[in-house]
Amino acid sequence: MNWFELTEAGQLEAIRAESHQQPVMIFKHSTRCSISRAVLDRVERNWNTTGLPGAVKPYFLDLIAYRSVSNQVAAEFDVEHESPQAIVICQGKPVYAQSHFGIDLNEIKQALPVNGASKN
Repeated sequence: MNWFELTEAGQLEAIRAESHQQPVMIFKHSTRCSISRAVLDRVERNWNTTGLPGAVKPYFLDLIAYRSVSNQVAAEFDVEHESPQAIVICQGKPVYAQSHFGIDLNEIKQALPVNGASKN
């Protein structure tokens, strides 16, 4: 899986703009949490079998190292902070936000827009 690193709050404006061209997923990971590690492993292990590569651009956020960026993600996209957490942005707005073992790549695929309109 080819992650794009999210390390600066200034990237969020670009991510929002990108999401008008292609869905974007932000994965918030805590390097201090065994559940977060297990969920990250599951996402990485199953990513290539879901049809999401090429359809969704994945960003990785180490929320321990970049806590202020994590807080900004929550504020910018109006989602409650959780960890681990996957947030999918389409057309500038979140269409999917789940945490812990609720993160499901098939649900992410189902949440993607059809002909430019969100299913949610």
